[in-house]
Amino acid sequence: MDASKLLVDSRIVPVVVLANADVAVPLAEALLSSGLNVIEVTLRTDDALQGIEKIARNVPDMIVGAGSLRRPEQFAEIAAAGARFAVSPGASQRLLDAAAEHGMPFIPGAATPSEMIALFEQGYQLQKFFPAELAGGRPFLKAVGAPLPEVRFMPTGGVTPDNAVDYLKLDNVTSVGGSWITPRQHQQSGNFDAIREIGADAASLLV
Repeated sequence: MDASKLLVDSRIVPVVVLANADVAVPLAEALLSSGLNVIEVTLRTDDALQGIEKIARNVPDMIVGAGSLRRPEQFAEIAAAGARFAVSPGASQRLLDAAAEHGMPFIPGAATPSEMIALFEQGYQLQKFFPAELAGGRPFLKAVGAPLPEVRFMPTGGVTPDNAVDYLKLDNVTSVGGSWITPRQHQQSGNFDAIREIGADAASLLV
């Protein structure tokens, strides 16, 4: 259920706290036109599942995933909504079992070498590193890269336009998750042109 192959070409993943389901489609379209083809909609609002369903149905070129999974039963909910991958800030055996049961590519979270090794033993090469900046940031990831050369990370939490490139320069970082790309105020005001511009700026970091 490792998500490495699914997200192999996705270096920047917008992490979205969806204001309401009505903005899901224009938001996804704005990101797609900016050059970003992956979106992680976090399960932090009541409209998140409906938003995932709308994106999956109406913006098929966007790879939509669900973030902030905390309970095993959420895998069935996001699968029914059309999510193509799942992300969690941590991991438990019940979450890993649910991912396997539903055949859902999963990015579990790890913040210590022991957690990273335990997840790698279960086949998870790609792992979320959260909260990235508070958990040691780039120096920590660089340090664990030598003893854990097989593990790859998607750092999230404190990643900004100012440090994203430095994270992406690390050999063991495949992508970064960023919430700066879809500000809540732009969602609420319907300013999708501004989101498109921020997305284009984020995509340009990869050039």
